[in-house]
Amino acid sequence: MLLYQAALPLSTRTLNFTARLIRAHCRAIGSRWRVPEPGRQALLILAYLHQGHTYEQLAPGFGISTATAARRIHETIDLLSAQAPKLRAGLRRAKRSGRDHVILDGTLIRTDRLAADRPFYQGKDRCHGMNLQALADPDGNLIWVSGAVLGSTHDAKAARIWQLPRLLREFGLFALADKGYQGLDHDLVVTPHKGKGKPEYQKAHNRLHAQLRAPGERVFAELKKWRVLRKLRCDPFRATQIACANATLNHQEQQSG
Repeated sequence: MLLYQAALPLSTRTLNFTARLIRAHCRAIGSRWRVPEPGRQALLILAYLHQGHTYEQLAPGFGISTATAARRIHETIDLLSAQAPKLRAGLRRAKRSGRDHVILDGTLIRTDRLAADRPFYQGKDRCHGMNLQALADPDGNLIWVSGAVLGSTHDAKAARIWQLPRLLREFGLFALADKGYQGLDHDLVVTPHKGKGKPEYQKAHNRLHAQLRAPGERVFAELKKWRVLRKLRCDPFRATQIACANATLNHQEQQSG
């Protein structure tokens, strides 16, 4: 077997933050010694999430077994996901900061599934996956990322599952969203006009809508810089914890910038 060194384009702040979470967890469970030590475990999870390598690929480079790598990765993902932004807290911060709207978007996280698993299949992208929803502020900063639901779930239905219209009304906000959310709530979720041959006022509305929504649409692009989200090779329902862990780390990277 050949081993090689590689660099991660991540900050020391992110590594140290993750290592502190692991050390705090070790103290809480009374674990005085473990392999790898917290700093190396933090590097292991960052390599897994950012590069999307498998357990088998990562374990030899850290001098541990594949089973140990899997346990440490799962453990750290759960620790990181618990730090992810919460929906109500995020909407409350947006309102207190003087915002009047947020940006709503959804994406499909591809997974390894068989063709027979229809609930995971999305006809639009013609692949299996899990549906994630996200809210961003007008500057493109992530407010919240949802849990994962089956890929066959339409974006508007996913938004209803997470009760987004009700919460927007509760916090006095409205959302800008793409055409996939039409019919969700005309007063609270503003979408572009559909169809050809639209009158000029509708075209002007769509241009302004796209301009205002553009920063929020970068949120998933930022999250998918963590290559593990480009295609999951694990239990599809782990997409929730992985996406939330990535959201936590993405926030740390933004703070370091």
